[in-house]
Amino acid sequence: MLKLDLIQTVAFAGLVLFAGYGLRRWIKVFDRFNIPAPVVGGLLVSLVMLVFHHYQVTPVQFDTTLRDPLMIAFFTTIGFAASLSLLKVGGPQVLLFFLVATIMVVFQNILGIVLALPFGLNPLLGVICGSVTQTGGPATALAFGPVFEQAGVSAATTAAVAAAIFGIISGGLLGGPVGTFLIEKNRLKKARIKGLEVPEIEAEQVVEELLTKKPAGVAADEEKSSFVLLKSVVIILVAMWVGSWVSKWFASLGITLPAYIGAMFVAAIIRNFDDLTGWLDLDQRVLDDLGHVALNLFLVIALMTLKLWELAGLFLPMLVILLAQVILVALAAVAVFRLMGKDYEAAVMSAGYCGFALGTTANAMANMKAIVERYGRAPRAFLVVPMVGAFFIDFTNALIITLFLNIFK
Repeated sequence: MLKLDLIQTVAFAGLVLFAGYGLRRWIKVFDRFNIPAPVVGGLLVSLVMLVFHHYQVTPVQFDTTLRDPLMIAFFTTIGFAASLSLLKVGGPQVLLFFLVATIMVVFQNILGIVLALPFGLNPLLGVICGSVTQTGGPATALAFGPVFEQAGVSAATTAAVAAAIFGIISGGLLGGPVGTFLIEKNRLKKARIKGLEVPEIEAEQVVEELLTKKPAGVAADEEKSSFVLLKSVVIILVAMWVGSWVSKWFASLGITLPAYIGAMFVAAIIRNFDDLTGWLDLDQRVLDDLGHVALNLFLVIALMTLKLWELAGLFLPMLVILLAQVILVALAAVAVFRLMGKDYEAAVMSAGYCGFALGTTANAMANMKAIVERYGRAPRAFLVVPMVGAFFIDFTNALIITLFLNIFK
């Protein structure tokens, strides 16, 4: 058996990650359904390991020491993106959409629990097949998986990844038809004769300009230099350090939390403090880039070590719960349409909602772009949906998951 140490494991994960990018480029179905490259590469390795396990062979052993720090680093950058200034930019519609999405997170978990109980399963499996994996996606699934296993749900991490992949595919299939149905049924816009090449959305540029700041005392040509990178790395590490104390304090109270919650809270406090004072001159673009790197490596390392054979016996109940989640999100999308104004922009938002409520923000953006290519631009939708899906819903989803976890553990 080949044993890889910490550095060798991360290096191998990097190679697997780029193999995932290559497979996405060559096999179009992965790109069509927005399956992330680290998921493609990591699951490929876990499938190979499944074959070896069938023959009772363990060809390689990975050192996963860096898995959790990478996961915490990613969610820390999510905390840095939780700027209250964004809510002011988006106005009442962002707040309303955020509220609706948060309420639906609760309903996703309730539905999962109600359907898990008749199968004689731990109700927490219903939460896993609820907002953990559907609104949360692969990153939240892998982050909470070990926590749910400690709470008594066997094979929680493997089940969570399977549910997350199901959600991504479902979100990609559902969003376009739902948006099109709402537009055609309500005669909101006529289809264009020729496809529209979607330009950069002004609303996205507004958000980016709000989050991106130039560090004081640094020359313009050094804006993205080692100074900004170093400062961002140090701030992330400090938030993780202080956040670990917060998490330990919650643990001392008997509250079960994933390891990243404390760091994410601290990062959000730092973010909004800097918005008020400007003392730290945080560069959100650099923080996001660092978070993206951490997320990709975390996903690959976590997925490579999945034990897919643990899914035996869970297929039918999980399928029932997940199909019910798809129906719930489709109905919720109609509610989103009505609450957001029953106009063309609201229909596009509904398509986007299906994307991130069952998968990822990338799914949401792909669904909305497919709609606007046919019917025309929807700048308000492209402001509201990614702002909630990428910046805010992960925050409240983590809190709600934690609440359900502590109730049913």
